[in-house]
Amino acid sequence: MAPSQQAKSPKTVRGLLTGLAVGACLLATVPSAEAQAPAQPAAPQAAAPKAAPQVAAPQAVPGFWDPRRRPERPDLSRLTVIRFLTETDYPPFNYTGADGNPAGFNVDLARALCDEIKVSCTVQMRRFETLVDALTSNRGDAIIASMAVSPQLRARVDFTDPYYRVPARFVSRRDAVMPEIRPEYLEGKKVGVIAGSAHEAYLKAMFTDAELHGYPNDEALRAALRKGEVDFIFGDAISLAFWINGTDSGDCCAFSGGPFVESRFFGEGIGIAVRKGNDVLRQALNWALFRVWEKGRYTDLWLRYFSVSPF
Repeated sequence: MAPSQQAKSPKTVRGLLTGLAVGACLLATVPSAEAQAPAQPAAPQAAAPKAAPQVAAPQAVPGFWDPRRRPERPDLSRLTVIRFLTETDYPPFNYTGADGNPAGFNVDLARALCDEIKVSCTVQMRRFETLVDALTSNRGDAIIASMAVSPQLRARVDFTDPYYRVPARFVSRRDAVMPEIRPEYLEGKKVGVIAGSAHEAYLKAMFTDAELHGYPNDEALRAALRKGEVDFIFGDAISLAFWINGTDSGDCCAFSGGPFVESRFFGEGIGIAVRKGNDVLRQALNWALFRVWEKGRYTDLWLRYFSVSPF
């Protein structure tokens, strides 16, 4: 199930270009490969590694909590129910299930948090653009809807610590997969990217010797790779993961290199929004997020919804 059209540019509150501006962001593995560091120009004489045969890799599960910084259990006595708000159509994060009830990664995570806090939990689905108004007018207590943290939203709501992010990655055809990608490896290579995106800005800043080709949308970008018009494409790793694993790709392509997570280009991350000043709930959710991750329940949820890891 591929992600919907949620967040297509940095001008929207939920840009697909979300990142995590935290110092300690770990990749909890099953096992995992480390997130690729922001690219830096390197010596031009370095030779690119040969394309490796594409083999099944262990699933990588992101974890954004430092086990050395375990939060203290807050006072939960004042919490009796948490009314979560989510949106109606952003699979696999939130959507209407076959039984008509809310479903998806965000919904299951919300229920896991309520189990950890030991309070009743409700989940109400609304159109994305109405969520913040519903929260601020006390029609719900928390928004868990893949909402990208931004300065504009911080002025209206408070956020928990990020619980996931959307890295950027390169995709190549399966017969040209590279285990690592560095700027010098792509010298003279044709790289497709969405014109005007943060991904394009990142390539222009870091991959100065690549031959960039801008495309108006994801469909045109991916078609260019399938047809061999470009050697690589670069973009949002979550939507690319679903494309790679879906029928539209025709099993043509695979990730090359690791994830790029530079927050200057790819944002602050995805958090749970609460009303301004509601520190009791915010701290309770932060504690519960850590506990859900520490117990392995976050990993179980991630593996259930993401058969191809974006990390």
